[in-house]
Amino acid sequence: MDMTTETIDRVAFSFGPFTVYWYGIIIGVAMLLAISLASKEGKKRGFEEDTLIDMALWAIPIGLIGARIYYVLFEWDYYIQNPLEIIAIWNGGIAIYGGLIAGGLTVYWYAKKKEIPVALMLDVLAPYVLLAQAIGRWGNFINQEAHGGEVTRTFLENLYLPDFIINQMQINGVYYHPTFLYESLWSLLGFGLIIFVRNRKGLLRQGEVALSYVIWYSVGRFFIEGMRTDSLWIGDLLRVSQGLSLLLFIGAIGIWIYRRRDYPAKSYYLEGWRLKKEQ
Repeated sequence: MDMTTETIDRVAFSFGPFTVYWYGIIIGVAMLLAISLASKEGKKRGFEEDTLIDMALWAIPIGLIGARIYYVLFEWDYYIQNPLEIIAIWNGGIAIYGGLIAGGLTVYWYAKKKEIPVALMLDVLAPYVLLAQAIGRWGNFINQEAHGGEVTRTFLENLYLPDFIINQMQINGVYYHPTFLYESLWSLLGFGLIIFVRNRKGLLRQGEVALSYVIWYSVGRFFIEGMRTDSLWIGDLLRVSQGLSLLLFIGAIGIWIYRRRDYPAKSYYLEGWRLKKEQ
């Protein structure tokens, strides 16, 4: 059987000494789309037009730094021996959970500083972050990373995948589970469902859109992570992302129940930010 297939070059283009990779382009487009859509939604909920854009100028770079730190910490045995590699992010090595944690804390800080309702800001952002994740996973596809264990070409063909995906899943003559695709589709489905329920009157209270995101993503990530071959581990017992997914799922459910018991009841999401300023 001829194992030679044509794969997609991870380099988009070069000019002079500079090389631009598809991964960076895809991540950049995903971020810009998410911020654009979130800004439009935020305006409907009572935010000033530039609020989310200003926030993104802080959250995106801090989120990227957090994603790198998270990865380095769980690969510390390597990086302590190669400290100069810590800043070599172009060689790969960022973790989405690290980015979400650092970015989320930045959003919390920014909202508190500007006296903006934290829960509502997180609600506005959450679905579009999930959309950005769905798009961003295609950067992993181009890089032939974040894949699962070995499979046959026949297995992939039986999933009715187009040839360009099947071919890209062949690495050094071996075909692998396209776990990037599983997570991308899971995130895309979650985006659609959250947008649908978010816009139902009298259904979700402020804070529950963001909690829906945490619950949905953590469930999918828990099972998909179990298929991957590049997981970060705590010892030899637990995949880091599976452990964190489980904690986030339980925590989000608990917070949801606690907030629903709160009195007076939280405002509904669609009520937005009802400003009452003393003149």
